[in-house]
Amino acid sequence: MDTQKIVEYFKGIKSEWGKITWPDRKQVVAQTIIVLVIVVLFTIYTYGLDLLLQGITKALKLSA
Repeated sequence: MDTQKIVEYFKGIKSEWGKITWPDRKQVVAQTIIVLVIVVLFTIYTYGLDLLLQGITKALKLSA
């Protein structure tokens, strides 16, 4: 590879890095809480569905 191309590549990265707008701490905390709440809700839903399907499976085995 050409050394000049590598240098230009990294200069481009440095230039683009400066254009990034990073979220503030408040926004990061709020979005993290939202993600955690959604994960907890889906976990509860999945656990409930699992219990329901286990109950149905046991009921079918008893009647068969």
